[in-house]
Amino acid sequence: MHKSFITTAFGLLLLFARNGAADQLSVPVQIDYSLIKKVLVSQLYTGKNTTAELWNDQQGCSYLRLSNPEINGKNSQIQLLNQVQARFGTGLGGQCLTVLEWAGILETFQQPTLDSAHSVLSFPITRVTAYDRDGHHLTINKLQELIKRVAEPKLASVKIDLNQSRGNIEQTLAHFLPKDNAAEVKEILKSLKFNSITAGDNGIGIKLDFNAPAKRVVAEPAAAFSESEQQQWQSAWQQWDVFLSSAIEQASRDTQSPELRETLMGILMDSRTAFQAGLQNHDADSADPVRVFFADTWERLAPALKTIAKELPGIQGLRYLTFIAATDVIYELEKLGAPFGLDISSDGLRRLGRILIAGKQEQQLP
Repeated sequence: MHKSFITTAFGLLLLFARNGAADQLSVPVQIDYSLIKKVLVSQLYTGKNTTAELWNDQQGCSYLRLSNPEINGKNSQIQLLNQVQARFGTGLGGQCLTVLEWAGILETFQQPTLDSAHSVLSFPITRVTAYDRDGHHLTINKLQELIKRVAEPKLASVKIDLNQSRGNIEQTLAHFLPKDNAAEVKEILKSLKFNSITAGDNGIGIKLDFNAPAKRVVAEPAAAFSESEQQQWQSAWQQWDVFLSSAIEQASRDTQSPELRETLMGILMDSRTAFQAGLQNHDADSADPVRVFFADTWERLAPALKTIAKELPGIQGLRYLTFIAATDVIYELEKLGAPFGLDISSDGLRRLGRILIAGKQEQQLP
């Protein structure tokens, strides 16, 4: 995923921070089978028309090829269906003499598995069945032996490194959270562990476990902005608003998605209204405008990100899923009662606003 998009999304979702060591929480992560298929194709089906030539005799007379993989969930495992073509031949006078030729369907059941470090996802095979085009089981021993010796290890060799995007998350969090929290962010990221993997109907479900700060931060209510603070806020926020608008434009160009641009621009417009309301006094018995904004924002943004993840080639979609999981982690942390300096509320916005104003004033000092 392009850096500008990550910056934009986190900029809209991670605006609130202060200080807060460790309960364990978890959030669900789903990797759709469409994404796993793209990973499979990028690693194995690199031939013309999405084919994987698993074996050949270097003369073109004998080969074993798989093509057009289809992935589904069945009986808590991954069902992978491939069209398979096999031929045994021998060279004779510069020509290939075909001894045996066969075409059909190769069905494998594979159990998604995490390695001992809980970081790499693999797909060991639990069952293999080959059928001809009429649905009859393969009975040719030579072909069965070739499939077992060549096809099974190749299909089982596909892996997904689930830690590939961790560095991007750490950099993004460090960018938006105060520097005095950067070390704590890093410690939380170190504790991330993927666990409890299951194969469902539409994708693989994984739990992302992490250590949450045990210390609760009970913050005093923050007073509404004065007229002078409102004016200073408008100046400080204007720079942020310009930055987000520019990043949204870049994100829409990067993804070629007008729907994404429309969603992000809508969120930005709503943020202006919600944040302005949050800085002012509002009825204590009514819903907090900032909290309502963030809850609504994530409901709108998460589906858009999942759609984009399915459209991107190869492993790139995992970066969006990682971002979704990271944001879910933020929400879980915030539910604990504003630990770790996270406070998605009008009070949190007011504290942040005063920090931004103070920072801007320091920059203007000679």
